Amino acid sequence: MTRTDRQRWLLPSHLAEPGGSGAARPRRTVRDWIVDTTLFLLAAFVGLLAADTSARYTSGTVTLLDQLAGAAACCALWTRRRWPAGLAVGLSLLNVVAPVAAGALLASLFSVAVRRPFREVAWIGALAVVTSTVQVFVRPDPTTSTGLSLALGCMLILLVTAWGMLVRSRRQLVEALRERARRAEAEAELRAAQAQRLAREAIAREMHDVLAHRLTLLSVHAGALEFRPDAPPEQIARAAGVIRDSAHEALQDLREIIGVLRAPGENDGDRPQPTLVTLDALVDESREAGTEVVLDSTVDDPAAVPAATGRTVYRIAQEGLTNARKHAPGTTVTVTVRGRPGDGLTVDIHNPAPEGPVPHVPGSGQGLIGLTERAALAGGRMEHGPDPDGGFALHAWLPWPA
Repeated sequence: MTRTDRQRWLLPSHLAEPGGSGAARPRRTVRDWIVDTTLFLLAAFVGLLAADTSARYTSGTVTLLDQLAGAAACCALWTRRRWPAGLAVGLSLLNVVAPVAAGALLASLFSVAVRRPFREVAWIGALAVVTSTVQVFVRPDPTTSTGLSLALGCMLILLVTAWGMLVRSRRQLVEALRERARRAEAEAELRAAQAQRLAREAIAREMHDVLAHRLTLLSVHAGALEFRPDAPPEQIARAAGVIRDSAHEALQDLREIIGVLRAPGENDGDRPQPTLVTLDALVDESREAGTEVVLDSTVDDPAAVPAATGRTVYRIAQEGLTNARKHAPGTTVTVTVRGRPGDGLTVDIHNPAPEGPVPHVPGSGQGLIGLTERAALAGGRMEHGPDPDGGFALHAWLPWPA
């Protein structure tokens, strides 16, 4: 549950309810009840002040009618969310003969400004100004001059309307930002999916080259047996062993091939495939590029590591060193490789936090998504994330059959 979900009661109903803006009658939130009650009390307070003033120079019957009209106007405010425009028009007309409805009229004008477009707000506000002007002459206040009453009425209507339009603009901005955030999340998920797909295609193309090499080797030895059936038993046994090993490794590589083997028109050639043996060369390249790398490997015979596992280790180390150069330049990167047949192979890459600010690199994180996918396809797992000291750590485990 997010922070917004926990504090949904602080939002207006049309923002709190999912899809609430299109609902006919979204349920009031706690905030809505507080706002409605506050407006009702303020309108009642203004009505009481107006009734007390008019009672000084009007008869008892008129005062009673004013009080009833004011009470009805205040109670009608509870419908302002359902019929804001109709309520504002009705209270504007009532305000002509009942000054006690002035507070309720201002509250309804605020609701119209918040919920209706400018054209509708403009003509309703103009109607309120006209009726307020007429009310000054129909029910004049002997204690206040006509000019002051007219100016005060127009100023209050304009202030309340402007305030409501400001609230409406802010709500529209919040909705636009929420929509932009949802769109950004969707685009991030799409980029992650694309990164996974590209990683899968890259792995498939890489495995295609290795598989072609192994099948070619298998075909050569099988052809030798076909054309030399009278070969010595030792040579036949050696060729059969090579065929068996190549077929086994080819089946392992074939399990990793997914998606499209090679994009149309792409020709990568017979490129050499990296393995754990070439990890030292990768570290040397990083050192020549200016990165301080500490390699700690306890694997006695890197050539004995299966080719697919060695390639995965190489790619993980390559991506880890690249990320360290981009996000923590000037730091010392530690690459640790442990393992033996039967127990699996572990790779740990760690770099401390950079000393100064580092500019943001666009597209960061896509390589880690691909590495996670590569490790999973190899039958292993990979974890990565920041360290408590501010650095970054990457840990991977890959199977190494006995």
